[in-house]
Amino acid sequence: MAEVKLSASKRTDFGKGAARRTRRENRVPGVIYGHGAEPKHVALDGHALMMALKTPNVLLRLDVEGKGELVIPKAVQRDPLKGFLIHVDFLAVKKGEKVTVEVPVHTEGELAPGGNLLEHMLNAVPVEAEATHIPEGFTVSIEGLEAGHTVRAEDIELPRGCTLAVDGSTALLQVVTAQTEPLPEEEEEAEEEAAEGAPAEAEQEAPAEEGAES
Repeated sequence: MAEVKLSASKRTDFGKGAARRTRRENRVPGVIYGHGAEPKHVALDGHALMMALKTPNVLLRLDVEGKGELVIPKAVQRDPLKGFLIHVDFLAVKKGEKVTVEVPVHTEGELAPGGNLLEHMLNAVPVEAEATHIPEGFTVSIEGLEAGHTVRAEDIELPRGCTLAVDGSTALLQVVTAQTEPLPEEEEEAEEEAAEGAPAEAEQEAPAEEGAES
């Protein structure tokens, strides 16, 4: 996988107020963890970082005021409404080092005819891979699959040096029978049957008691 180079600056002010000021400058606050070192607080250009994060598990080479840091994103916080970046945690890595990440699962092809549906049990599968050779995604063929078929983690073709970090029997995708809606005629018949079976309501009020004074 290719490296993406970004510039970063050190942060010395912390807290919500400092983070808001950083974002007003179109920069994103972040923290670099890993290798037993003290966390490093940094700020990066918001647009450049957003573009880089379009690639899942992207490998970033940060230039932190002249010092290089090889990292991968581990936790990305976004505004729930507008989607802009709020904060990013980075994991420092080294070439040859193994890391556990979640790799997206994509599908290709068409299900067998019959109106069946494809359920995604997991949108990404955990794997262990070299930090500099993390797959961007796995593609699974669903061509011709019928209802009842399940695609499991063990069915994925892994690249060399990559192993599953989850039980191989874990279900990723499942083909299920589509729920058919009743036709309008069937709905009317069901309503009529329900009405016929319901107890009849009293049509007249109970007669007045005998012997009442006129």
